[in-house]
Amino acid sequence: MPRTVDVATSWIASTLSLGAGLKARSAGARPEAPLVLYEFEACPFCRRVRAALSELDLEADIRPCPKGGTRFRPEVERRGGKAQFPFLVDPSTGAELYESSEIVAYLYDRYGDGRPPLTVGPLGLMPFQLASAARGLAGARARPSRAPGQPLELWSFEASPYSRLARETLCELELPYRLHNVAKHSPSRRAFVARSGKMQVPYLVDPNTGEARFESAEIQAYLRRTYGA
Repeated sequence: MPRTVDVATSWIASTLSLGAGLKARSAGARPEAPLVLYEFEACPFCRRVRAALSELDLEADIRPCPKGGTRFRPEVERRGGKAQFPFLVDPSTGAELYESSEIVAYLYDRYGDGRPPLTVGPLGLMPFQLASAARGLAGARARPSRAPGQPLELWSFEASPYSRLARETLCELELPYRLHNVAKHSPSRRAFVARSGKMQVPYLVDPNTGEARFESAEIQAYLRRTYGA
């Protein structure tokens, strides 16, 4: 897909999502250990959960499970008994959940104020389904890749169109990563700027190589060059 079209459709996807995952709000208690989310970028149910994570300013260890993937999908089947996504694991409580509506309700009850906003709750799945339609197969299917020794790190937030492009490539290559959410009004932004030098996402850090990059196009090229088979 030409870069201009790629970026344009990602902006359209953000618009169709009605601002879900744009602003941090309703943050409450923090988990003792990072959440673990098995998902794939193109899935509308997964979009809903990622938006909730952004709005609650929660970090998560992402285990990409695109269609045809073999790296993490078997883990979900072993743990939950079926290959259904998203699948959330909360090591702090032992909770393991499949359904996006149940996951969102759990996250807001445990780590928010108990009331999911319209953007991820009562409005339902339609905005996320439209966003997935705008992006087609991007972030849907696995591509051959080499597994990293350590998970990567990505500073992002769900509504960022450029962050979406980076996440799609991470997903397609089945590369695990720690997702640091820094949506607007996020209290995590100050520490991020202190580390990176400016407020710009996406920002990728690869502890396996020492590389750190901002621009989505550079991140995508780096990931394909370094881990694509």
